[in-house]
Amino acid sequence: MKKILIATNNKGKAKDFETLFGPFGFEVQTLNDLDQDIDVEETGVTFEENAILKAETVSKLLGIMVIADDSGLEIDSLHGAPGVYSARYAGEPKNDEANIDKVLSELLGVPEEERTARFRCVLAVAGPSVETVTFSGSCEGMILEERRGTNGFGYDPIFYSPEKGQAMAELSPEEKGQISHRGAALRQLKERLPELLDSLGENQ
Repeated sequence: MKKILIATNNKGKAKDFETLFGPFGFEVQTLNDLDQDIDVEETGVTFEENAILKAETVSKLLGIMVIADDSGLEIDSLHGAPGVYSARYAGEPKNDEANIDKVLSELLGVPEEERTARFRCVLAVAGPSVETVTFSGSCEGMILEERRGTNGFGYDPIFYSPEKGQAMAELSPEEKGQISHRGAALRQLKERLPELLDSLGENQ
C-alpha cells in the first residue's frame, strides 16, 4: 500500500486526510507514526513558505509523498498579525489562552467595524521528483471582545463568523468544516487529487 505522510502531530487533522486518501488506496501516516523525531524550523515569512518548507524537507528525508500545512489568524487592524506567529504569539511555550489574551488586549477599545480578520490555511504537497503544489483557503470574520464557546482550538473562541452568526468555538466540527480555512483548502486539494496521485504515485 502506498503511504502518504501528513507532517503533523495533530490526530484531528490526520482523520480529515484519511477520509480523503483512503478511497485511493493510500495509507495515511503522521509524524507520530515515525521512529525518528523530525522537527522542521519554520523560518518562512508567509504561510505558503512555511508549508512548502515543511513538506519538501520531510519528503526529501523520507522519500515519500508529504502534505504539510501552515495556518493562522490575520487581523487587519494589527497589520496582519499574528499571522505566521499565530501559534506562539504570546511567546514560548505555545499557549492558546495566552495568545487570545494578547489579541484581546491589543484590540481593547477598537470598534467592531475595525475588528475584521480572517483565518488562512495553505496546504503544500511535495513528493520525490515532482513539483510542489499548494492549495489555500480563508475564512472571513470578526474578533469578538470576549470568548464564546468551548469547541475547537486556538483562536476559535474569539473568532466570529458572520455566515454562521456564531463564534467558531460555538460550532460543531461539521459546521466548522463547512466554512473553515482548512476545509476550503482541503476541498481544493480533493478536486486535484486524482491527477496529483497519478503524477506523485509514478515517482514513488
